[in-house]
Amino acid sequence: MTITLAIETSCDETSCAVLRGGREVLSNIISSQIEIHREYGGVVPEVASRKHIENINMIIQQALDEANIGFNDIDLVGVTQGPGLVGALLVGISSAKGIAYALDKPIVGVNHIEGHVCANYIVHKDLEPPFTCLVVSGGHTYLVQVKSYTEYELVGRTRDDAAGEAFDKVARALGLSYPGGPLIDKLAKEGDKDAIEFPRVYLEQDSYDFSFSGLKTAVLNYLNQKKQKDEKIIIEDVAASFQHSVIEVLVEKSIRLAKERKSDKIVMAGGVAANEGLRNLMMDRGKEEGIKVLYPSKILCTDNGAMIGSAAYFHYIKGHVSDLHLNVEPNLELKG
Repeated sequence: MTITLAIETSCDETSCAVLRGGREVLSNIISSQIEIHREYGGVVPEVASRKHIENINMIIQQALDEANIGFNDIDLVGVTQGPGLVGALLVGISSAKGIAYALDKPIVGVNHIEGHVCANYIVHKDLEPPFTCLVVSGGHTYLVQVKSYTEYELVGRTRDDAAGEAFDKVARALGLSYPGGPLIDKLAKEGDKDAIEFPRVYLEQDSYDFSFSGLKTAVLNYLNQKKQKDEKIIIEDVAASFQHSVIEVLVEKSIRLAKERKSDKIVMAGGVAANEGLRNLMMDRGKEEGIKVLYPSKILCTDNGAMIGSAAYFHYIKGHVSDLHLNVEPNLELKG
């Protein structure tokens, strides 16, 4: 069976994985830069690129060692082509192209968003398309109808802030550290989601798009008004009310699309798919509607090489391969 070496460097994780086929992970090494970027309150692209350069060769070797294979055992090289930070992506693509050239092996450039979807094939061995997928991360919020292992219909997307971006910005306003999403999720468990009436933005009647900038502004205005009046701010209630405003819209639109397309499964992907509030509400609504809800393990919600290896494999067996002219596409769109 095909042995794939896959590299992911789209943002602030340097990751390399080895997979057998598209679903069996032999190793998945992830080196996170969160502690480095925390002092800046977010990812600094130049710093991320430099750390990738420092780490990449070591991470690749660790992935090979843990999988108990050598370079000559590799059949396929997969790598994130985009979207992402251009400097960070260049580190991964340069390494992948060097390996593919030296070994004379095929290379597949992977859409990072597609990788997040494919993380579910690793955890749920029986999962097969078609299904409805909600992709939610720091940089992206998409509603996708997955038609096959390599074909996607992008049905809805954010028109401004991504869900994860809104979490981070609100967390910063609350004085929380980066990344803010997990901290808000934790605080929300201790707060009252009905304490503050923040807006739910559904846009036009039939729209599957999202918008979170207005909600983010509403939270900032609430905090400013409280400070001006010298009134106490209960951050647990702010976190719970804000989070519920976000996840209620995500869940309702996902359920509506699944029902419209007669999907019996909703699959979640991306960093925000690790949010327990989102998972619980989606599971509850899924049970009500008779729709199965699936999501990856938390480690596979974050950026990782294994998901890129899975996506690369499914394209490879379809005959979709790249060449050594492969270049980064920092604004790469999810194509059908």
